Amino acid sequence: MTLTKRQKKIVIALVAAAIIAVTGLWGIDTNQQYYTVSQILEEQHKYTGKNINTMGIINNNSLILEPGKISFLLQDTEYPALTISVEYTGDLPPNLKEGKSISLSGRLEEDGTIYANQIVMGCPSKYSE
Repeated sequence: MTLTKRQKKIVIALVAAAIIAVTGLWGIDTNQQYYTVSQILEEQHKYTGKNINTMGIINNNSLILEPGKISFLLQDTEYPALTISVEYTGDLPPNLKEGKSISLSGRLEEDGTIYANQIVMGCPSKYSE
């Protein structure tokens, strides 16, 4: 069976989309323990100085994009009044917007800020069984 140019382009686009999807999910380890913002705030002393994984929503009117630095308030999904500061110095994640779900890994410091080293748009629970 011979494919037309259009069919070849469609096949290439589908393969590329699949590769991008797999690559995007590659960094998510669904076996890691994720803590909610409320859990972190409730026992902040327990997590201070440690690397943690969390998820939530980027609080509206809190996203600040500066050269080499992104900061925002991470809002608890169940208790929107609870937030925690996040700073990130990596590459700008695609689709980064206020009001969007996000998961991240980073270190919680004494000042109550999570210094993230990895951000993934969306929550890992979407990808687990």
